[in-house]
Amino acid sequence: MNELDPIVISGFALEAPGNVTSASEFWTALRDRRDLMEPFPRDRGWGLELLDPVPVELDLERVPDAGGFLADATRFDPDFFGISVDEAAAMDPQHWAALRVAWQALENAGVDPGRLVGENVGCYIGISFTGHAPRSARIDRLVGYRAAGMALGGASGRISQCLGIVGPSLSIDTACVSSLNALQTAVGAVRSGECEWALAGAVCVMNSPMAYYSFSRLRALSEDGHCKSYSSEATGTVLGEAAGVLVVEHESRARQMGRRVYARILGIGSTHNGKSRLISAPSAQAQARLMRKTLQVAGVSADQVGLIEGHGTAKCADDRAELLALNEVYGLANGGRHRTAVGSVKSNIGHSQAAGGVMGMIKVLLCGVHGQIAPGLCTENPSYDIDWETTSLALAQGLESWPVCDDGMRYAAVSSFSVTGSNAHVLLGLPEQR
Repeated sequence: MNELDPIVISGFALEAPGNVTSASEFWTALRDRRDLMEPFPRDRGWGLELLDPVPVELDLERVPDAGGFLADATRFDPDFFGISVDEAAAMDPQHWAALRVAWQALENAGVDPGRLVGENVGCYIGISFTGHAPRSARIDRLVGYRAAGMALGGASGRISQCLGIVGPSLSIDTACVSSLNALQTAVGAVRSGECEWALAGAVCVMNSPMAYYSFSRLRALSEDGHCKSYSSEATGTVLGEAAGVLVVEHESRARQMGRRVYARILGIGSTHNGKSRLISAPSAQAQARLMRKTLQVAGVSADQVGLIEGHGTAKCADDRAELLALNEVYGLANGGRHRTAVGSVKSNIGHSQAAGGVMGMIKVLLCGVHGQIAPGLCTENPSYDIDWETTSLALAQGLESWPVCDDGMRYAAVSSFSVTGSNAHVLLGLPEQR
């Protein structure tokens, strides 16, 4: 984009599986190659019929008792946010997590969340339906609260209402691309002056095992409960939950306010695969086109990019298409002379669906803070889909130094694509942290 005053990320916060609720805890888990998968939650009233024995008549494959789950998914302090107990009880648990993390992202940026009333701040939250609806038909004391409590738009709207901010407030559902589309929308709004600055992110909390039914029927679940992104041993994905929110503003404003600049958003874009046999089928061609376009817009050459945080669901067709696109655009750009590390946070926390992209973004931000590339899990036997001997791409198998380029910047890319046929790609410039 070559802007004189680029849009930057000046704060962030997250909740991740494994009872991870801070950036330092998340970095430790990434650095130490921790697998944050755990058994299904037993405190949510889920029926666990999908676990052995699987009903034969449903044509489902076995579901491993494993996933990435938020420890605080069923806990919320409504008084803290000025919400009544009944109103909170009618809210989708995803709204709870989004509120908590948005508040923490502001604090991370040095903003007092209680002093924003009337400010022109935007709020853009990626979120998808995860099974909260069955309670909607009950006639009880919660009637009247469910309209806002169940709406996906309630995630962004509740944050704006509790903070008192008056900029645009949008919830965005493009499945697994939701968080990067939320960020793209926020960047456009800040750049155009529609809002002065913004919150952007996503949340995923599963309120039922619905997604497991779908992925089981599609034969898309991991057989052993491990998400082996880009591995020749991958057998499918593992579902997960997460929440992440970024603070987005012009760099001049961030500097003026004394905030830390974690990254410049140099280019961000999205496309759709278009006509295809299946809406869920990934397209290597569409992804490659978007990657090239985003590089061009960012004014960055492929051989400057030292880290690519990919989608990496560990589903064979998904990983194959993505690796072919990445190799075409980044891997073969300089004849394999420049090494570009590739990984996916899904190997640690599972596929957090709408929140997958923002969790990858936060992983990259933390790598920039520490000047190190965090390793992935299950990287010992890379996928056979590309020739790793002739490409500059390499799976990060251990913690390694991430050197800066000649201009003092580190460059990274983040990719997502979705079951609805959408693709998203982001180019970041991360200033050296002092």
